[in-house]
Amino acid sequence: MSPDPLAPKKSSVSRRHFVGTGAMTIAAAQLGIFGGASRSSERKQVAMTQVEQVGSSDATAVRPFKVNIPESDLSEMRTRINATRWPERETVTNTSQGVPLAMIQDVAHYWGTDYNWRKCEAKLNALPNFVTEIDGLDIQFIHVRSKHENALPIIVTHGWPGSIIEQLKIIDPLANPTAHGGSASDAFHVVVPSVPGYGFSGKPTTTGWDPAHVARAWVVLMQRLGYAKFVAQGGDIGALITNEMAEQAPPQLLGMHTNFPGTVPRDVAKAMQCGDPAPSSLSADEKRAYDQLAAFSRAHFAYAVMMTTRPQTLYGMSDSPVSLATWLIDHGDGWGQPAATVTSALAGRTIDGYSAGDLTRDDVLDNISLYWLTNTGISAARFYWENKGRSVTNAVNVSIPAAVTVFPGEIYQAPRSWTEQAYHKLIFFDVVDKGGHFAAWEQPQLFSEQLRAGFRTLR
Repeated sequence: MSPDPLAPKKSSVSRRHFVGTGAMTIAAAQLGIFGGASRSSERKQVAMTQVEQVGSSDATAVRPFKVNIPESDLSEMRTRINATRWPERETVTNTSQGVPLAMIQDVAHYWGTDYNWRKCEAKLNALPNFVTEIDGLDIQFIHVRSKHENALPIIVTHGWPGSIIEQLKIIDPLANPTAHGGSASDAFHVVVPSVPGYGFSGKPTTTGWDPAHVARAWVVLMQRLGYAKFVAQGGDIGALITNEMAEQAPPQLLGMHTNFPGTVPRDVAKAMQCGDPAPSSLSADEKRAYDQLAAFSRAHFAYAVMMTTRPQTLYGMSDSPVSLATWLIDHGDGWGQPAATVTSALAGRTIDGYSAGDLTRDDVLDNISLYWLTNTGISAARFYWENKGRSVTNAVNVSIPAAVTVFPGEIYQAPRSWTEQAYHKLIFFDVVDKGGHFAAWEQPQLFSEQLRAGFRTLR
């Protein structure tokens, strides 16, 4: 892929401090993310990732960013992992009580001894990373411009319990399609931001950063990068944000794609909430979707209820890497909880017949380590509180062009009938035969092909 015109010069950067030349600034700016407090002090105080700019009065500058986690932080992470106080094993032989003890102990042993964060850091730093302030909060993002003429700008939003690491494998296939079986006419300029409270973006210190606010911020970000027209993609909470953008319908947004659509009609959602049987009027596809969502709500939704109502109580995520890991791992998809593909990746073999696809143990630990090293377990959870319980699966009211891909391992398979009612200009709908809730992570080639096809008519 070609160098980004805003690509950073080489600099020495850490999670606490990074140095870069900001766009439209003359002097290099030194930016302190956490200040000079000790690591233990940071965790006791649940330090915020506020970024303070020095040497430039332009808060809207796009400033280069590089990751360089201090070795002391990595050493402390390993020490805490290896000092975990374990409970007794579960009293069942399945995952109905949560993450099995043997599984997480095996993961922790590898994480605390052999896992190498620096490999992830190198992958992140091989891409053009930036930060810019929007509405008083620093937003970190990856920005890769395609070498191909007339590439379509796209902003891709990650989910929970994910991060920008979810999208790393789709960036080159989107920006450089000729190297991945596509044509130059399918190329994208790719922007992958960290949602506020996640990863290296700032942590909100006041309320109000809900999906609608983030959606507006993404429009500002794309305009700031010089994109007068663009498309958007998202799954999981990224779908909440992308749907909000589409419902707001700014003139810059040409269209959207989601792999986790909001389609359930209001009357059907009400019946589901009340625990009623599926309405007799539903088609076979609609009844299957109803049953899938009803089962998920009964058995797999505890994490979301807690984060929606009491996110600040989850202090274990800031104190124990293993507590954080089990909370993030115990996120069900259509193939079970913990997510089947994640479980297969962590085990290094296919579990219960559900392949991890391209997802590896290191991929999963890269993501969990990012949460730990940035201390964003609770700040990310608060996004659910900000969302105030709005279900991502409930029917949206989108009138701009929309594309939808249905993956077999998603929490539910959205019926085309419901999808057409929610997305009034449905320009693309496809049901694929592999991939689950973490589709971009698990099946990056297929996922990229779906985005090329989904947006082809908008070029």
